[in-house]
Amino acid sequence: MNKFLFPIYAVVLGLIIARFSKNSKSLNTKLLLAFSGAFLMALTLFDLLPEVYHEVNTKVTGLLIMSGILLQIVLEFFSKGAEHGHIHLHKEATTFPWLLFISLCLHSFLEGFPIHQHNDMVYGVLIHKIPIATLLGLFLFQSNYSKVQVALFLIVFGIMTPLGTFISNEIDILLQYVPYINAIVIGIFFHISTTILFETGEGHKFNLSKLIAIILGVGIAFMF
Repeated sequence: MNKFLFPIYAVVLGLIIARFSKNSKSLNTKLLLAFSGAFLMALTLFDLLPEVYHEVNTKVTGLLIMSGILLQIVLEFFSKGAEHGHIHLHKEATTFPWLLFISLCLHSFLEGFPIHQHNDMVYGVLIHKIPIATLLGLFLFQSNYSKVQVALFLIVFGIMTPLGTFISNEIDILLQYVPYINAIVIGIFFHISTTILFETGEGHKFNLSKLIAIILGVGIAFMF
């Protein structure tokens, strides 16, 4: 059970980093995002994808993966890309960002489904959540929202992934549908990872540091 709490630890660590950082420019968040994107995609390919193809008809699996990609595109219409490190809301705003909150929570809930005792997807989600929680914390800590609103936002966001894991592992009526939901989550992971990895650098320049971060992410995932 302690393993299932790793996503909460990731959010807490990201918020600690955000609290002790004056602004996002003081962090090399692009490298951390590149590493997390490569790590998440590699674990999905090495671990989750073969598992789903083994349990679900191949054509159905492909359709569900495409559905997951489309679902993530829809979610990002409301979150503005916060799932892969883009926070585009105005810090001066005082109205609670319900669309961002709901889309992030739904995304976090679904990414908890592939996590179970027999795979390592929890580590991919953990690494993915640290930079996202850091950037989200940087935004919320500097916003004009009340402390209660910020606290509720972060608490609910933090527990959504373990909630998805708990439901997928403990609710018997859902067990037969978990492989299908996992296929959708693969599509979500693919969209997020490729968006992070294929975003162009400043001036479209070759970025050796980002390439090294990506190679490290894939290499470490392969050794799991």
